[in-house]
Amino acid sequence: MENTIVNPNAAAEEQPSVLDLLLGEKVVNVAKHLPTAKFEIPRLSEAAGAPVIFTLQALPYGRVQDISRLEQDAELQILLAGCVDPDLKSAPLQHKFGGITPAETLKAMLLPGEIADLSREVERLSGYRRATIEKVKNA
Repeated sequence: MENTIVNPNAAAEEQPSVLDLLLGEKVVNVAKHLPTAKFEIPRLSEAAGAPVIFTLQALPYGRVQDISRLEQDAELQILLAGCVDPDLKSAPLQHKFGGITPAETLKAMLLPGEIADLSREVERLSGYRRATIEKVKNA
């Protein structure tokens, strides 16, 4: 008769470690692959007769705080830094809306609430203003 040794930790040993999971191919370097999302501005879409969609991108580590700490118009600067499309620094766009700076152009093109909403979405993409962690129960 053969003796079998049962290791109570066998199931745990089969699970990859957290380090192994982080080193796996599915976990990417967020500094190189910042999340993006698209948002429509209904008021502008209605006026233009076609969807006006902004593509926003997360900002790298610390950039949101740097802007918030140093800038008077933090929401405008966060939106300018995180907007991939349209190019809010475009000279033709500035000319159309009479803005000397991109921030002035935004103030002439978007309502204050639209600026705030888009800025908050950049912050959310960057991991702020939302829950990014969960407490593990029974751990």
